[in-house]
Amino acid sequence: MFSTSAFQSTQLYIYTNLPLRRKSFVQNSPGMNASFQILQRIKQCSKLRLSIQGKSLHAYVIKTGLDQHLPLYPNALIDMYGKCGHLKDAVNLFDEMPDRDLFSWASIFTAHNQANFPRQTLFLFSRMLSRDGLQPDHFIFASLVKACACLAASKLGQQLHAQFVLSHFSDDDVVKSSLVDFYAKCGLPDQASKVFHSIVSKNVVSWTSLVYGYARIGRKNEALELLHDMPCKNVHSWTALISGFVQGGHCTESFRLFNQLRSEGIDIEEPFVLSSLIVGSSSLAMLELGKQLHKLVLGFGYESNLYVSNALIDMYAKCSDVLSAEKIFGSLRERDVVSWTSIIVGMAQHGQANEALSLYDDMTKAGSRPNEVTFTGLIYACSHVGLVDKGRQIFESMIADYGLSPSLQHYTCLVDLYSRAGHIEEAENVLNTMPFEPDEAAWAALLSACSSQAGNNETGVRIANHLLQLGVEEPSTCVLMSKIYASATMWESVSTVRRLMTAMESKKKPGYSCVHLGKENEVFYAGETMLHPMRNEIVDLLKELDSEMRKRGYKPDTSLVLHDMGEEEKERQLFWHSERLAVAYGLLKSARGAPIRIIKNLRVCGDCHTVLKLVCSIVGREIVVRDANRFHRFKDGVCSCRDFW
Repeated sequence: MFSTSAFQSTQLYIYTNLPLRRKSFVQNSPGMNASFQILQRIKQCSKLRLSIQGKSLHAYVIKTGLDQHLPLYPNALIDMYGKCGHLKDAVNLFDEMPDRDLFSWASIFTAHNQANFPRQTLFLFSRMLSRDGLQPDHFIFASLVKACACLAASKLGQQLHAQFVLSHFSDDDVVKSSLVDFYAKCGLPDQASKVFHSIVSKNVVSWTSLVYGYARIGRKNEALELLHDMPCKNVHSWTALISGFVQGGHCTESFRLFNQLRSEGIDIEEPFVLSSLIVGSSSLAMLELGKQLHKLVLGFGYESNLYVSNALIDMYAKCSDVLSAEKIFGSLRERDVVSWTSIIVGMAQHGQANEALSLYDDMTKAGSRPNEVTFTGLIYACSHVGLVDKGRQIFESMIADYGLSPSLQHYTCLVDLYSRAGHIEEAENVLNTMPFEPDEAAWAALLSACSSQAGNNETGVRIANHLLQLGVEEPSTCVLMSKIYASATMWESVSTVRRLMTAMESKKKPGYSCVHLGKENEVFYAGETMLHPMRNEIVDLLKELDSEMRKRGYKPDTSLVLHDMGEEEKERQLFWHSERLAVAYGLLKSARGAPIRIIKNLRVCGDCHTVLKLVCSIVGREIVVRDANRFHRFKDGVCSCRDFW
């Protein structure tokens, strides 16, 4: 069997050693056959991703002046650089072109999509219309729809769909397949189905996209029915089904289906299936399940597959085993932007900011281009160690050096960076001048700093008033507002916030904490109505810990209970919070010295945060909590979040 690597090595030898008849090229009118021969070689370099040979051919074209005789060369070279992952070279060549046609634009769009910069693709499209006055053809439509699919930009994608329908290319099945994929990724499978049924020649891509779309929103029966009717099923079809369930948050269903298919003898032990399942275990933060999948990966020999390795790095980081994530990253022979970003974000989330910044330096030295997610992790890391200047520099570098447009999330991280460091005025200025309407999370980042830092009451009250007008949806924001108003002795406003909180109680999802103990998982809900076979042991341990904590100076922060009740009753409310029940159960059931790992669906309250710092010190155990905001690693009486989350 002739392997792909052997084939590419042979191709490389042919392109390196095939003689170029220089004499025929330096004449005034080079032979067209020879010119097209070089053009074909460039196209082969694109196909085989042979960037070194492609660059050599580019140099030869410039040296011999072939690009002056055949305008097709720049387009072919842009396409080659884009497909070989050399976006900067493709952009430079594109910018140097005096005249650009639709193929030039399609090539540069594809290059940006392939480099995972879909926003830039859409930005360039506006330039194409305004500067060159060109109207999109079927290749352009396909590239633009793909960019919209990557961003789940449903409104823009629908506008492009309408434009496509009115164009001369409305029967193009390739664009229609792209539209099926777009609607599926936007969670609109019924619209995807309408486009799908208009395709004359349905291929495996369009079938698979539709299967994925229905799986992603949990419509299992329709997804399975489609798969059953599919005339050209392959392993990618099953991958789409399983990854659809995972990405739609139906992770348990994906594992059930995987086991069912294996028991039926269907061969789906394929790298992309396994990487999807690993992502599922990350979402559930089930470390033991992730470890089992890792064993499967090793058993099938897929540990060198980059997709799988990247998924494992992300899984271990999200399951709070950052050492295993580091180990896998260190073993990689090849690293892409996802590998670097996964480990950088993992370090940042675990409070290891210096390690994250050091990895970023290594990333840039290795020539890997960071993306939007990388910069989110970096600014987040800086905010947790007070590196204001470094964080600001990284934010500016994102725009100036990499041409990336900051999202609302980047600006929120910048606000958080300034707020934590006490630069309240600068943080508020960012909120007032950024090109987005600040959402609740952005204002809450600033409000949190105002409530924890002295001398910012006036700003805090102004922000709280603004949030009241804006409309608050998160109970944690109400807690911050109540504290601000109470410190300003604005009791009427405190009452307004508490009424708002009471109204939220009936709508919000109940808080729960899940503790992972090897293959066992136990879920606890807040409240003393808990029915559990170990209720007495859990309560006795919590009372014992409470007594020891009070000896060490603990006093419950009852200001966090926004109910009209006495102090004793408020303390009882705090005592029965779900994370405390989960920790107590973990201490009773886990092996001596083993870390306690907990997932909480809501933000950890300030009082429980204090309690967990004390408990980890009393029992000499590490407690790792993944809440709705971040990771908290409690060890030796301190938390990795440095008490700001």
